[in-house]
Amino acid sequence: MRKFVLAVAALLAINAAPAAAQEPAAIAGLNPQTGEIAIPAAQATLDLGEDYVFYGPEDARRILTETWGNPPESADGVLGLVMQADTPPQSDSWGAVVTFQPTGYVSDSDARDADYAALLAQMQAASSAANAQRRAAGFPAVEVAGWAQLPRYDSVAHSVVWARELRFEGEDVHALNYDLRTLGRSGVLSINLVATMPELREMREVADDFAQMAAFVPGARYDDFNADTDDAAGYGIAGLVAGGAGLAVAKKIGVMAVLLKFLKPVLFGLVLLLAAFARPIRRKLGFGKARENSSPAEGGA
Repeated sequence: MRKFVLAVAALLAINAAPAAAQEPAAIAGLNPQTGEIAIPAAQATLDLGEDYVFYGPEDARRILTETWGNPPESADGVLGLVMQADTPPQSDSWGAVVTFQPTGYVSDSDARDADYAALLAQMQAASSAANAQRRAAGFPAVEVAGWAQLPRYDSVAHSVVWARELRFEGEDVHALNYDLRTLGRSGVLSINLVATMPELREMREVADDFAQMAAFVPGARYDDFNADTDDAAGYGIAGLVAGGAGLAVAKKIGVMAVLLKFLKPVLFGLVLLLAAFARPIRRKLGFGKARENSSPAEGGA
């Protein structure tokens, strides 16, 4: 599998040297943090306890680019990186990228009624339709094999967790794309991982932990939304899952997840593959645009 991944990395990494055969190097001077972590750019916090560590934006940039060999643009917009405590970044453990998307308020009114079987079918059709273009561009084809975890909305924490199983052309081991979104007054705090299907159980436990750890500060919380003054995203939970925020931001910052083990070098390429079918899915589902001519929330009231 290592040879396959290194070959794909060479094709997909933009303006970046392909991953070398040697083990990733340690980085000196990193500052891992535990406990309650403030994320000012998102007006949010992560209560990590002692089981996880957080690397701030600059440390996350260094890990993503220097240790894991991703292109510099993969770290743009990244607010932090979470890993298991006592696990150095150069190890083969997982890492979770933290970002914030100022999407506006995402309505949860469709959370109970969303037809995720139909949504999956539309994702699969859109992904298959894009494979000819991917192959022509030198990328491997990718299929959405199914839900690895059905989307689940927590109406108390205002968080959504879901996972997709992805099948790459010529690869026996399927990839696992895990997503966590916590909804706020003016946007969405995202924690993203990409692993492999054999690690599903571990990633499910981690995602469940994160769903309870993320929170917005007073004034930026979901319940602080003011319909008279604040922007709305124009889509609900189904739109969020389909790609309204997660895949849209992938186009902008070039990173949606951190790959673990030998998949780490193809992070940037996977984002491109997934982002390719975000727009067709949203078009098919008919999600509206954000409301115009409204002023964004300033956090305090």
